[in-house]
Amino acid sequence: MLSFGVTVLPDPPYTRLLEVLQRGESLGFEYGWTYDSHILWQESYALLAIAGAQTEKIKLGHCVTNPGIRDPTITASWYATMQDITSGRMVMGIGRGDSSRRVVGLKPVKVDEFERRLVMIKELMNGRQVEWNGKELELTWARKDLPIPMHVAGYGPRALGVAGRVGDGVIIQLADPQIIQWIMDTARRAAEEAGRDPAALQCIVCAPSHVTDNLAEAREQVRWFPAMVSNHVMDLIERYGENSDEIPSALTDYVKARKFYDYKDHSRVGAKHGEFVTDEICDRFCVLGSTEQITEKLRELESVGVDQFDIYLMTEGADETLAAYGSDVIPQFAKVAA
Repeated sequence: MLSFGVTVLPDPPYTRLLEVLQRGESLGFEYGWTYDSHILWQESYALLAIAGAQTEKIKLGHCVTNPGIRDPTITASWYATMQDITSGRMVMGIGRGDSSRRVVGLKPVKVDEFERRLVMIKELMNGRQVEWNGKELELTWARKDLPIPMHVAGYGPRALGVAGRVGDGVIIQLADPQIIQWIMDTARRAAEEAGRDPAALQCIVCAPSHVTDNLAEAREQVRWFPAMVSNHVMDLIERYGENSDEIPSALTDYVKARKFYDYKDHSRVGAKHGEFVTDEICDRFCVLGSTEQITEKLRELESVGVDQFDIYLMTEGADETLAAYGSDVIPQFAKVAA
């Protein structure tokens, strides 16, 4: 059964984030997420704490945080604290750090260090003892009866290996079934090699969705998103090469026309750096159209093993999109499960 999440930017006024998460909760969304980029937007850890106190059922977390902008023991302790406050509603999404680190002059956390930190965070936030900086650490007060899932974001083989070995799920920022299958196959292979159950690894797909009968309008609303994904693709090309057999061309070909990226317009409709993105890429990477077209695309995603679809609610008409999902889309998938 496909579940649904919504991601809201931690933009001022902070009350908007709370309003959307509360509204999403009432419409049947099971997950409420936000970004973590403390210079571009307000501090999301503070906002999620407020959201935890002002919601009742919706699961909350970052899509995504990273282990390299704060001390990772703080990240672990914060999630463990929130798990107690919310009676078990926290879910961690975590990646190597894109805008959060690049904006302050840092590169994403190196993959080996990323894995080392994720192993520690997962253990520590779930109340198990770890060794860190030569010290034995344990959150003796953590709720061991309420385990916190960790979903890992990645695109390349090495980061996906971390997701398979450490994560409970994989966060995929695009809605292209072909690429999703390659990503999950890569992560599940790593899980199996590590002696874990590859089938237990969840698939969380995140992308903008715009409900409209005008596809041309919808595409203009989302060109920023494949441009945002291109930041990660450029990293892959730098590491693996432009024509590497390790990375599918379906993921890399479209960035050849990219000219620049301006983090001041990160995740913003109309961003100039998205002008290179074609209509085809908008359609492949996003979920656009009428509620019937959207439902058809979501059924395709469900058929390739997607467990959760998370709307990046950053387009115009966000309230209308949220309402349309609540009234016309989510019930279609609830019926299947009934």
